[in-house]
Amino acid sequence: MRQLLLISFFSVFMIAAATPVQAQDKSQPWLPSLITETPQQGFELAVKLARKGVTSTQSNKEVLFRERDKYSNNAEDLMMASQVIALHYQTIAAANNYWR
Repeated sequence: MRQLLLISFFSVFMIAAATPVQAQDKSQPWLPSLITETPQQGFELAVKLARKGVTSTQSNKEVLFRERDKYSNNAEDLMMASQVIALHYQTIAAANNYWR
């Protein structure tokens, strides 16, 4: 469980390290569907899911950014982040019937 949380945590910043955490409008659904028009949009959604997972479990920006220098230069941590995105992408691709 801890490894999965760490993987999710690292995935937020490996793809979009400079993007600040922003408040979500809770009255609007942020994920209306897994259906996308293209594989590229599917990948972008996978990244969004990974980021949302982290910001949902840790909303404190200071905590989110504190260890960035350590894990952003660690190849193993970068690969773990990619694994989380790949799992989300696999789910999205299946939901889209692999864009056939």
